[in-house]
Amino acid sequence: MATSRAARLRRSRAVRGLALLLIPAAAQADSMRCGSRLVSEGDSIDEVLALCGEPAQRQRTWIVRQPRFEYGGQDIPFQGYEEVPVDIWTYDFGANKLMRRVRFVAGKVESIDTLGYGTAR
Repeated sequence: MATSRAARLRRSRAVRGLALLLIPAAAQADSMRCGSRLVSEGDSIDEVLALCGEPAQRQRTWIVRQPRFEYGGQDIPFQGYEEVPVDIWTYDFGANKLMRRVRFVAGKVESIDTLGYGTAR
């Protein structure tokens, strides 16, 4: 009985420790650093290009969504459908740094994902 209680306590501590390690990774998933500048969700495709330069790889697809316009920092949806571009840019900062994948929807950063280490330059 004492052994199973000790084992549960160790597992609980391990799970809490793992959760603490994952929190910073999740917090960093929505931004990336290019030199001394920070790119975040909502930044325009032109801002990212100016701050980070050309990506190592670009892809473009299209989605259909409800139209919206931006007013006062908020997206206001309205009736109908529109086709908008979805751009996926991959930045390779070198062998000792993690690559980043930036997803733009309608020209704005929607998400930033961290990938594995880059390739040697």
